[in-house]
Order: sequence, then structure tokens, then C-alpha cells
Amino acid sequence: MTVSSDDKLAVEVTDLKRSFHGKLALNGIDLKIPRGTIQGLVGLNGAGKTTLIRHLIGSLKAEKGQVKVLGQNPAQDPESVLKQVGYMTEEDSLPKWMRVGELIDFCRVIYPTWDDSYAKELAEMFSLSRQTKLKGLSKGQRARAGLLVAIAHRPLLLVLDEPSSGLDPIARSDILEAVIRTISDDGRTVLFSSHLLDEVDRVCDHISLLHDGKILATLRPEDRDNQMQELTYQAALSWQPPIDTDRCFGWRRSGLEWSVVLVQRDDTSTPIFPEATLIERGPVSLQRWFEARVSRKSSISVHESVANGAS
Repeated sequence: MTVSSDDKLAVEVTDLKRSFHGKLALNGIDLKIPRGTIQGLVGLNGAGKTTLIRHLIGSLKAEKGQVKVLGQNPAQDPESVLKQVGYMTEEDSLPKWMRVGELIDFCRVIYPTWDDSYAKELAEMFSLSRQTKLKGLSKGQRARAGLLVAIAHRPLLLVLDEPSSGLDPIARSDILEAVIRTISDDGRTVLFSSHLLDEVDRVCDHISLLHDGKILATLRPEDRDNQMQELTYQAALSWQPPIDTDRCFGWRRSGLEWSVVLVQRDDTSTPIFPEATLIERGPVSLQRWFEARVSRKSSISVHESVANGAS
């Protein structure tokens, strides 16, 4: 039996555009997230990450383009979609007058796939008592409660919009552990949007960079390790590096030293620049790749993908 694209993809966004007050917030977004994967979404503040996510959960309707979540249009049938989706945002929006147990009981009624034993396991993992009022919890503890109700119904898609923003390291560790367990235990799909790049790099299978309403690139962490290097050159104070290309980009200066990100591709030869001496090679961190891509001055395809088979 042939498997349809809807069955293979948890999220399929095609040429999505959205404007606010005449200004483009999303400008032709194309994004495909295969089921059973963890998709990272990174970008500067105002890049459009939350606007994109609001389309996925049905709170915004596409002005142009198409959005499918689990094979359905979330704006047309939000109730059906959201019963299969877990959602957590950085906003501290839980009803603080409730007790933890009351919040759990309320959500149990909403989600037909609610798993009581899993909810109890998460409550124990996060050290949450049913009797404690939400207003008596710290921000990090409320974030744990929010994550509990986001995943205890074992959603097919878990959407995390800056879930660890402003939280202490222990709370962040709890969130990441739950994300990893959700995927490894159930084969579910996660969209993880965060400005904490080390966390994204640690857990995600694919990472997309959103900038000025466009997806600049998508890659897999292992392909960044295998296909990219950071080269450091030494040159005279007056030396000016060449313009960025799709192979060498993100020039950065420190005194007499210049560093650049090199995409090796099929040609593994090292670029030679007159009056500059290569002094070091090293790996490219996600932070370095991110900064290099955002600062690029050259015009290239916004759909560039370094990784073979990247979504």
C-alpha cells in the first residue's frame, strides 16, 4: 500500500505569507517536518517564529499559502487538530487560581487520549503535588506543570515555543529530558523553537533558520559537523575579505585574524586568499553557523539546504 505524503509528514507548510499592518512577517515559508522527528526552529527576535507557530495551532489563518498539521488545516478544524497536538509557550499563562490536580483533571476531560499513568509519572519526575496551587509555584515549576499537561495525552505533535526561556538550568533540563523521552518512547514529532542554540543542537534532528520571515537554511547537526569547517586566516590590518558566497560566508575579524565558515561540498580544496595565511581549522558550532548565516551579505536561494535529505 502506498503511503501518502500526509501520512509521512506531521507538518507541511507551503508558500505561507502573512502581513501585519502592511509589513510582511512571513514571506513564502516552506517547511516539511517528517513524523517521528525533532525539528528545531531558530532565529532572532522578530524573525517570525511565533507567527509561524500560531498558524500551526490554528490561531492564525494563512493569508496566502497552505498549512497542514497531521494532514488537516488547523484553521479550518482547530478542535480536531489540537486534540492531537501538545503546545507549550514561554508565556506564563496557566490559571494560577487552580491547583495542579485541578489543572490535570481539566485537561483530562479535553483530551481523549489522556494517559493517567504517564501524567502521574511526569508529576513525580517534576516534583509536582496535586494539592499545590499554581500561584504558589515558581515560574520554573509552573513551566513543568505546563509541559505535563502538554504531553500527558501523548500528542502526535508537540510544539514548544521558547519553553525554557527565563528558566533555571534544572527546569530546562527537565523540559529537554521530557522532549527526548516523548520522541524515544512513542516516536512522536516535536517542533522545538528556541533561542538557546545549545539545547536545540543537543536534541534536534533538523534545524531551520528563520530570518526576516524567510527560512534561510535547514540542516542536520551531523552534516554541519561533516561538511563544514571554520577557517582562521591571518592578514594585514588593511586586508579586506572577499564577499560572502554559498561556500564561504560569515567573515569575522579579531585583530589581525579573520575567520570564515567553509562549506566543503564535493570540492574539498581550501580557498586561497592573496595576502592571507591560513593558520587554523576547526569545527563549526550552531552558534557560529547561525551568526554567519544571519550576517551574510550575498544573495542566495532562501531554500538552500546543506544536508542531503533535510526537510
